Amino acid sequence: MANVVLVIHLLLALALIGVVLLQRSEGGGLGIGGGGGVMSGRGAATALGQATWWIAGAFLVTSLALTILAAHDSSTGSVVDRLGAAPASAPDTPAAPDLGGGGSLLPPGADSAPLVPAPATPAEETSAE
Repeated sequence: MANVVLVIHLLLALALIGVVLLQRSEGGGLGIGGGGGVMSGRGAATALGQATWWIAGAFLVTSLALTILAAHDSSTGSVVDRLGAAPASAPDTPAAPDLGGGGSLLPPGADSAPLVPAPATPAEETSAE
């Protein structure tokens, strides 16, 4: 159901862009100084103007429908609730949050790999010469 509403929403967005681009420019930024329009006593009741309002209204309805469908399909808890309590660890190492699937935030094998190579000891330096 959400996919159908999403496709309709995208088609309405493209139609709204097309209808707005087809309209005649009145000049002036944001309709200022155009003489007429939405802010005047008599708005232009052209077919393109009416189509713009209808498509914009349908776009708003599909936006609200997608929001309601997303809220209905989401889980009952928030993301913060799913993180849970982190296990106790050493104070200098931050604990990765529990993602619910038992996975880590780090890629596989990155837990054991050091970020910075250990400095060479004096015994290694003399053997390398």
